[in-house]
Amino acid sequence: MDLLNTMPKGLPDKYRQMTTEQLEARVREIKEKLGDKLFIPGHHYQKDEVIQFADATGDSLKLAQLSAENREAEFIVFCGVHFMAETADILTTNEQKVFLPDMRAGCSMADMADIYQTERAWEKLTDLFGDTILPLTYVNSTAAIKSFVGEYGGATVTSSNAEKMVRWAFSQKERLLFLPDQHLGRNTAYNIGVDLDEMAVWDPISNELEFNGPIENIKVILWKGHCSVHENFTVENIRQVRKDYPEMKIIVHPECRREVVALSDLAGSTNYIIQAIEASPAGSSWAIGTEQNLVMRIIQQHPDKKIVSLNPHMCPCLTMNRIDLPHLLWNLEAIEQDGGHNRIEVDPVIAANAKKALDRMLEQS
Repeated sequence: MDLLNTMPKGLPDKYRQMTTEQLEARVREIKEKLGDKLFIPGHHYQKDEVIQFADATGDSLKLAQLSAENREAEFIVFCGVHFMAETADILTTNEQKVFLPDMRAGCSMADMADIYQTERAWEKLTDLFGDTILPLTYVNSTAAIKSFVGEYGGATVTSSNAEKMVRWAFSQKERLLFLPDQHLGRNTAYNIGVDLDEMAVWDPISNELEFNGPIENIKVILWKGHCSVHENFTVENIRQVRKDYPEMKIIVHPECRREVVALSDLAGSTNYIIQAIEASPAGSSWAIGTEQNLVMRIIQQHPDKKIVSLNPHMCPCLTMNRIDLPHLLWNLEAIEQDGGHNRIEVDPVIAANAKKALDRMLEQS
């Protein structure tokens, strides 16, 4: 079967004209030729056409850590999005080279907090609250934001360890600024006992704090960002599943809105979702609220269970899907021929401070 010939501009014509079988054969050939010098990490949300060639699958931090541990790998072709490849470059050695098959594979959430907005917000927030705020950032953020957080004593968090890291932040300062995903920040803070009326939202566009009440009551300042995929799961989706499948359990990612998480049976990270389905008995039924490529893969892996997407009209992560088989081969052939293109290199100063934020998180793990 041929892949659709709607390849993005910039991809050489020869890759558009190759069949799937030809593309796959060349990827296998190059992987065999480069051997241990090549490492291909693949994020859970990748297409099957790409994930079949991954040497490891997982979330962004796990894959970056595996890249760093794999000292034999000279070339790391990260099948994910830009911030993930940045994290891999931060954690790997100078001798290792990190590549992204398509440089347009970004993350809309990460792009909702740029360094200029963050510095501007920090100036205004510290004017309001003084030295009482600690910044935390989800690993789904740019290297520049991680660097900012590291410079000001904060740390990164993942969806798996967010509760632990928020508790740690409160042991350091009276308040915290949570970037860039307001939903993960709100759900996490709520889970550890922070009331919703103790949470404010920072709007980076208007450069204003959204809060009703005395500001001295604020404990958590949530950056007004979100995941474009997970924000599309709604209360109406849950009501429909409850109506159509009364016995079905609903499990969602904590990047979903607070009201969606509250009405679900379970909520947790990508790995939590995968493990919960794996541990469930045959015949159990699930509605999953997360990225569509992963949901379809889980469905294929568990034919003994009834599994549906919480939102049947959900699209896959569009930016993640820019990494496809033709771009993967294009990147691998460039490595084979002249050392590669689309290399991800984080400025050393930014990398050093970003690593501080990552290390503070890892120290708590």
